[in-house]
Amino acid sequence: MKNLEILKKGYQNFAEGNIEAVLSTWAEDIVWEECPGMPMVEGDGKIVGRNAVLEKILAKIPEYIDGFNLEIREFVDGGDKIVMVGYYNGTYKATGKKFHAQATHTWTMKDGKSVHFYQAVDTATIINP
Repeated sequence: MKNLEILKKGYQNFAEGNIEAVLSTWAEDIVWEECPGMPMVEGDGKIVGRNAVLEKILAKIPEYIDGFNLEIREFVDGGDKIVMVGYYNGTYKATGKKFHAQATHTWTMKDGKSVHFYQAVDTATIINP
């Protein structure tokens, strides 16, 4: 399976709530760089390890955001580097405000697994009342 197909399947699994399937496509020691402005992020947003990402990011999304979903516009396939361009949608619980925020994900793949994730997202659109 090509890297792009692996990532597309991962996003589909995320949308369907199949987090175990998502985690299985990540290297155990994945390096995750989340935007520091995201509500659930502590410190500089850098996390190492898929279980740490699950606990510190994915499991916390429902604490801060209702109806979170990702609207994918396109993928840019660079082989071992793939970029997802899209939007985050949901309602920020602290303000009750719905948002539609631009987001990109840059993935680095190695041996069919995601080894690095870098997020760029318009956090101001999410958290401002």
